[in-house]
Amino acid sequence: MAQVLEFKLPDLGEGLTEAEIVRWLVEVGDVVAIDQPVVEVETAKAMVEVPCPYGGVVTARFGEEGTELPVGAPLLTVAVGATESSPSLGTAADQAGPRASRNGGAVADGSAAGAGQDAGSGSSSGSGSGNVLVGYGTGAPAARRRRIRPQPNALNGTPAAASVSASGSTAPGPVVAGPLTGSASATAGRVAGAAPVTALDGEVDGREGPVAVVSPLVRRLARQHEIDLRRLTGSGPDGLILRADVDAAIRLAGEAAEAESRSAEAPAQRVVPERTAAGEPDAERVPLRGVRGAVADKLSRSRTEIPDATCWVDADATELMAVRAAMNAATGPSAGPKVSVLALLARICTAALARYPELNSTVDTAAREIVRLPGVHLGFAAQTERGLVVPVVRDAHTRNAESIGAEIARLTELARTGKLSPAQLTGGTFTLNNYGVFGVDGSTPIINHPEAAMLGVGRIMPRPWVYQGELAVRQVVQLSLTFDHRVCDGGTAGGFLRYVADCVEQPAVLLRTL
Repeated sequence: MAQVLEFKLPDLGEGLTEAEIVRWLVEVGDVVAIDQPVVEVETAKAMVEVPCPYGGVVTARFGEEGTELPVGAPLLTVAVGATESSPSLGTAADQAGPRASRNGGAVADGSAAGAGQDAGSGSSSGSGSGNVLVGYGTGAPAARRRRIRPQPNALNGTPAAASVSASGSTAPGPVVAGPLTGSASATAGRVAGAAPVTALDGEVDGREGPVAVVSPLVRRLARQHEIDLRRLTGSGPDGLILRADVDAAIRLAGEAAEAESRSAEAPAQRVVPERTAAGEPDAERVPLRGVRGAVADKLSRSRTEIPDATCWVDADATELMAVRAAMNAATGPSAGPKVSVLALLARICTAALARYPELNSTVDTAAREIVRLPGVHLGFAAQTERGLVVPVVRDAHTRNAESIGAEIARLTELARTGKLSPAQLTGGTFTLNNYGVFGVDGSTPIINHPEAAMLGVGRIMPRPWVYQGELAVRQVVQLSLTFDHRVCDGGTAGGFLRYVADCVEQPAVLLRTL
């Protein structure tokens, strides 16, 4: 006896509450194995392939590519647990969508059940893998997908139509084509044994299908701005209310309040909306979501919460470049990978943080405490096609320059291909930002919240410099340190920056302090 189970968008970890569907990896009617990736989604931190914990036949998908779904929203339904002797073998194929009805066929001789079990369902009980799907699932190898090819009914050559009741049994009924909607969606949820999902303020939504709003973040945002969610029409699947809907309502409420205020100030005058550049009909509007939205939120929070200050210094990097050239000149089997300037600067930063641990900390605002962190997890800014990301080199304080360089190269390649995991993009304690690659000399970096400092590095270029009492052409770089003034004063920040500059100018200083 087949059972239809609903698979919902799992908790992807790191406080993420929503994800955008980038690409479906399966179609309605495909046979999937337990823990096989079924959809590729983009969160605010990374691209993630989401595995399904059930093995069987995909009967419905929820959401087109480009749709943003909150955690807990339905992703797809899977028919599992059919047996070869079951009289209702057409159920999975009938629910497989338009293809089954177009071909005019039904599944015979238990092909759906057999395919599902061969692909890895393992039993007829409908149980999944049992693994917690947080982040990336279980890491089990994906099985080859097989598609059900319906065959004509031996009696009349027409599709064998069936539907699933609330108890999980099958009975004759209409063919379900495509994603389950309305009462069909609710029925699938009951078959899966799912408890009623609470909607607004803990009440059960009176409508059939998905609830009006799922994300706690959306409900909290609405409460903060006194937005009545019952008056909103959601733009998500089946009327699901998304954050974008609440943001739009907040903007409309603000515009209405502003218009009312103007009317009160000049009741005899007609209120004419102010024409701005953003109001031009040809103005392009780019949604702040995904990586761009996450960057915007983090930078805004940094500027709002952290009282930052910046100090900078020019340093003669001629000796550092000479040391790098000497390190990379080695050839032969014993020669290691080439060391980058960024790797050398990263190693200098870890040594400087050991001398000035105040900058390797964070502020617990609730407890009003400075939390000094025992290890250095060094983030570095990387520009990709998806936007700015900050991969993190774990335990950088235990690595030498070659090890740090190899890890930076590995994480940079993952960033370029969009395969960084959320864990590789979070947990940093200090960030190094090499904006010199863009051909600029200096900047005032914004701290990567909730860290306490960021070191910015400009381009290294020949400049006139007084060296040993004479004017000479040297390789000069500008170093900028932005720091949280709550964790230390200017003396500590200046000491840190001066130590970094001394190591750049005289790399032997680093050797003396190791």
